[in-house]
Amino acid sequence: MAYLDIAHLEKSFGANRVVKDFSLPIDQGEFVSLLGPSGCGKTTVLRMVAGFETPSAGAIRIEGKDIVPLRPNQRNVGMVFQAYALFPNLTVAQNVGFGLKIAGVRAAEAQGRVAEMLDLIGLPMAEFGGRYPFQLSGGQQQRVALARALAPRPRVLLLDEPLSALDAKVRVRLRTEIRDIQRRLGITTIFVTHDQEEALSISDRVVVMNAGIADQVGSPFEIYNQPATPFVASFVGTLTPIDATVIDPHQGTVMSGGLTLHLGRALPVQAGTVVPIALRPEAVHLGRASGREIVLPATARAVEFMGSVIRIRAEAGGQSFLLDTFNRPDAPPPRPGEPVEISFSGRDVIVIGA
Repeated sequence: MAYLDIAHLEKSFGANRVVKDFSLPIDQGEFVSLLGPSGCGKTTVLRMVAGFETPSAGAIRIEGKDIVPLRPNQRNVGMVFQAYALFPNLTVAQNVGFGLKIAGVRAAEAQGRVAEMLDLIGLPMAEFGGRYPFQLSGGQQQRVALARALAPRPRVLLLDEPLSALDAKVRVRLRTEIRDIQRRLGITTIFVTHDQEEALSISDRVVVMNAGIADQVGSPFEIYNQPATPFVASFVGTLTPIDATVIDPHQGTVMSGGLTLHLGRALPVQAGTVVPIALRPEAVHLGRASGREIVLPATARAVEFMGSVIRIRAEAGGQSFLLDTFNRPDAPPPRPGEPVEISFSGRDVIVIGA
């Protein structure tokens, strides 16, 4: 039995169904991210687990008990908000201890728990306990919000885009810290984000949501390398989409425009079927690369310098291909309009939904 079991959850606002038959079993200690664009329903799911929205249908169970009838303060669920939501008139220590005070935890025990939480987030009581939120950086404020959510020792931790207001470097550092703390405590966690890099880098599983449903649930590796739907393929990562006609399903031979591609694996469809396939930029190489049996003459059309990586858009057989190559100061990239060769392996071609 799943520790946290979300079963056939529905939510409508008037005639608008924003969550549609959403089910997700989560194991104890698991870190699951809900990933998707604005308006896909991910935050609504989180708010229903927290108790801030009432489901139109379905159940939410923790350790087998349905918590839908319970008020938010009866669920023992901690939540960290996007906007920190710290009390400006309370010190850091008072903010962290607020939930403990409401729960009636004895003063001595609460003081020890607050000190423990501040040590956990790297803001020790002696230095930071007496400060007010306006005396902290954005990253420090978010750490305090996390400590406040963890202080009552919740059964489930909910994170609603907690890093979106921070600059890029702080986001990367803080998401790593959040994951380290989550692992240390072993707390079951749901993390809502629209940032695919965040979701892929710190999650045990990722749920890609689209228009109120879960398009795909899987490990970061599965979501990135084996997208189940065209939406997942287009939303997660960058790719070159190709519509191809199957010539020989047993050998995995397909044709797109003037290109014949041998994928090296059988396809579970009939000859003549049009299937969506795709290539990630890191799968395409500039020049002939060892183990890349498909080599195509091409023309460089655009070159984008991205620091450590250079992204090239090349055209071959009427099809555009994106490819990433590492920046090497001794090997400048081709210029737009310059003829090049590109190569890739049929094993690296993604057959979407296969």
